[in-house]
Amino acid sequence: MFGMNSFIFLSLVLIVADQVSKYFIPGIKNYGGVFGILQGGNMLFIFGGFLVLVFIIYYKNKVKGYGYCGLILLFSSIIGNLIDRIFLGYVRDFIDLRFWPVFNLADSYSTLGVFLLILYFWKK
Repeated sequence: MFGMNSFIFLSLVLIVADQVSKYFIPGIKNYGGVFGILQGGNMLFIFGGFLVLVFIIYYKNKVKGYGYCGLILLFSSIIGNLIDRIFLGYVRDFIDLRFWPVFNLADSYSTLGVFLLILYFWKK
């Protein structure tokens, strides 16, 4: 369905959208992880992000359909937030629904990506 070029292209589109939105929309600095947990654990999240990237690269050619789309979303999410963590020391969050912790586009990608992967492996 998708080849390496489409994986890279779609990932770049999502990463650029994440970074541009973080640049132009003011938000908050998140020094922790999801829901603000483990404040100050930036190095842990960087290391964990790289580990998951290795997993994604390994499984990229073994997953098809919406599972493959899930990997693209998860890959883009990790890269988008790693850019923030490595170059800024924190992640920029700006989407505030008032009833949920503040998040960003990359966080949305990972949520949807994990959902698609769970669905893919559950049905398989």
